[in-house]
Amino acid sequence: MMSIAIVGFGNAVVNYHLPYLEKRDDIQVKKIFRREEDRIGDTEREAYYPEITFTTDFNDVLKDSEIELIVVATHVDSHVEYANLALEHGKHVLVEKPFASTSAEAKEIFELAKRKNLIAMANQNRRFDGDFLTLKKVIESGKLGNIVEIQSHYDYFQPKYNRKGFGLLHGLAVHTIDQLISLYGRADRIDYDVRSLVAPGESDDYVDIDFRYGRMKATVKCSLLVKINHPKFVVHGDRGSFIKYSSGHQTKNENGPTLVTFEVESEDNWGTLSYVDDEGSSHTERVPSEITDYGILYEQLVQAIRNNGEKPVKDDEVLYVLDILHDGVEAAKQAK
Repeated sequence: MMSIAIVGFGNAVVNYHLPYLEKRDDIQVKKIFRREEDRIGDTEREAYYPEITFTTDFNDVLKDSEIELIVVATHVDSHVEYANLALEHGKHVLVEKPFASTSAEAKEIFELAKRKNLIAMANQNRRFDGDFLTLKKVIESGKLGNIVEIQSHYDYFQPKYNRKGFGLLHGLAVHTIDQLISLYGRADRIDYDVRSLVAPGESDDYVDIDFRYGRMKATVKCSLLVKINHPKFVVHGDRGSFIKYSSGHQTKNENGPTLVTFEVESEDNWGTLSYVDDEGSSHTERVPSEITDYGILYEQLVQAIRNNGEKPVKDDEVLYVLDILHDGVEAAKQAK
């Protein structure tokens, strides 16, 4: 059993960490650190987790010899501070994405972890989204032949979005960019079309980035001006095509903690695969959705810690994604 602590108690912790850790027999969330100012008017939810000790003193976490791993799930501007403190006190760290504000900051954390013989890793949990796992299954089946195009969408309709600042890339596109990098690695070329359409000149609220891998093009798109539901993934190969709409992965409990389901989603949201086989016959079939389970990343991380194994999210992948985010924001600032 590995005892862990979490820094922060916001949306990410409540909806994307705790529900998936609940059913893990090899991980125990022992403590959650919250700043005193973050608890004001928001203490009732703590009662949902009677087995977890909540503290406003970070030293309670750092000095607890039973805690091996600290999960940093705060705003990005505090990731470096908490990660460094954890490492200096001999704790492994799992840091929410974006891992740091810049690749230079991230590199310093990785170097510190290496000197301490510890693991520091980004929480790229979206690699375990059901829709992405379904996409991987189809690509690996070979039925599409040679892939020539992938479209990955993360869209909303928020025409009155008025939050200033460049945050869509770091908040949403970071997921889909990392998914792509986990599949194909470094691109031969990247073309950026990142603009401010909802908040002109003040935000990166439209993202259209092309990654070229030889003759294949993969496009990551995020927009706040998409009113009609669009497929999450569209893939074309020289033998066929595949589309998949976004997979839902959790249910809400208004009077308690977030609950998630591990049941296969209904057939009406399965992917559609149309292809031609070796004999030239055409087929169209529904592809059962894989199940979203962000706890898998924790399982792989525990194995890396316990057995000195390879981290599921590599340092160079994290640094590469952060550089892409930086370049995308710069493109938005320069767009007219």
